[in-house]
Amino acid sequence: MVAGLTAPATAAATPVRQDPFTLGIASGDPWPDGFVLWTRLAVDPTAPDGHGGMPNRAYAVQWQVATDRRFHHVVRAGVAVARPEHAHSVHVTVQGLHAGREYYYRFRSEGYVTAVGRTLTAPARGTTPRELSMSFVSCSQFEHGYFTAYRRLAEDRPDLVLHLGDYQYEYTKNTYVAPGGNVRDHDGPETTDLASYRQRHAQYKSDPDLQAAHAVAPWLVVWDDHELDNNWADEIPEKPEDGFLDRRAAAFQAYYENMPLRASSKPRGIDMQLFRRVKWGELATFHMLDTRQYRDDQGCGDGYKDCPAAVDPKRSITGERQEKWLIDGFRRSEARWDILGQQVFFAQRDNNQGPLKVTSMDSWDGYVASRDRITRGWVDARVRNAVVLTGDVHAHWASDLKLNYDDPAAPAVGSELVCSSISTGGDGADSGTTAHPWLTWNPHLRFQNNLRGYVNTTITRESMVADFRTLRTVRDHEAQAFTRAQFTIEDRKPGLHLTGETPQAPAPLAAAGSDAVRSRAATAATASSSDDTVAWETVRP
Repeated sequence: MVAGLTAPATAAATPVRQDPFTLGIASGDPWPDGFVLWTRLAVDPTAPDGHGGMPNRAYAVQWQVATDRRFHHVVRAGVAVARPEHAHSVHVTVQGLHAGREYYYRFRSEGYVTAVGRTLTAPARGTTPRELSMSFVSCSQFEHGYFTAYRRLAEDRPDLVLHLGDYQYEYTKNTYVAPGGNVRDHDGPETTDLASYRQRHAQYKSDPDLQAAHAVAPWLVVWDDHELDNNWADEIPEKPEDGFLDRRAAAFQAYYENMPLRASSKPRGIDMQLFRRVKWGELATFHMLDTRQYRDDQGCGDGYKDCPAAVDPKRSITGERQEKWLIDGFRRSEARWDILGQQVFFAQRDNNQGPLKVTSMDSWDGYVASRDRITRGWVDARVRNAVVLTGDVHAHWASDLKLNYDDPAAPAVGSELVCSSISTGGDGADSGTTAHPWLTWNPHLRFQNNLRGYVNTTITRESMVADFRTLRTVRDHEAQAFTRAQFTIEDRKPGLHLTGETPQAPAPLAAAGSDAVRSRAATAATASSSDDTVAWETVRP
């Protein structure tokens, strides 16, 4: 028994006799001296009570961080406690490491050892690294398709991953059906209480492709709506619902339990501190936003509307405190790239060619004054390069950002990159780079594509290059990713430049067969089973 770790006497005779690390491992929120490590014990991930089949007792979980994947050079190690009241999740804040370094980590409990994860510390403050490889993703509906895009992202080996929301979906099976039918089903009821949210997170975390993406790099996560309820706004559900605040508290607790977040994000009842700032030296600052928890309710009953409430100066999508925090961050920024990681479409997107302005009340279009204040905030602060990253809409988009979208000649003052879904909506469809009709009367919208995928970026002192990665289908585990379009943003030159595109989706590869699928699943994380891997028992930190 580890010192300080006790268990109820009645539970002492209930050891775990099968691998409890079925939900994988993760790291997140990197700082120059460390990061957060995460895992959660579950022998039966989709058990209806949300406890993953684990006995009602605490377990010691050992962890190690090394400079090499073989664990010859362990630099930090310790013991955490996985407790039943936290769904046997573990959050380890590792400190005292060197800045700007690559590290490897693993866990052990009850005689079982995890695969090896790769993570990084952020560069030291005051330094400007040569390059950052950052990927961002959103919207992974388990039922609508396989998570092959997560696998392809892991194979691209980024240094940092941003998840911009809709990590999981709340619906029970046969409620939200993709065109052509769902490829698999959710377990359990619609998520409304702590047990069901825990169960749903565990079902998603059991996917080997998602585990691969978590194991390859540290993540910065923010939620959107489906982690709780479709299109929720602060304390207001999409539809009238008794007990919504209890549901919100349960969703927030389960979200924290299943994400590599620092203790500062641990929820307190119905509140959770999720907006935060992470610096990658002087190269980039990531302002991670929360556009759900503090927003005013969607105007005019939500949907696409020509709505007077959209231009009400009193309404906000961020809330006053978060807005002030963000603008203060612009004023103090010394970064070459100020990057907003957030949820919903930022640029104006009018779906009506006529005189009416018909826009989404769930996006920043429904909070025009809020968008204007923040855009003017980075312009007035003379932010060097402002880039907004977005998820939510299940398609790739790229936009020039302006202070006046109604004037086609108005200069660009920033750029928006929007990633498609990992799987939500099913396969989608391919189209030409500028084929979407809305681009005709929204000339600041530069690109749209409705295939599924993710976005890779390469950030340097001179430019940010965005590769819009797509897959022909989400119904095939072996689907390959290809770059549908590439845009470049040059330093101090706001706006997007198309620098490459694939005219059409390439033909699918021949089916690889079940052996290949099993082989790919076996390499979900950066595990090593070679003989020169140092056994845990012989390691001396």
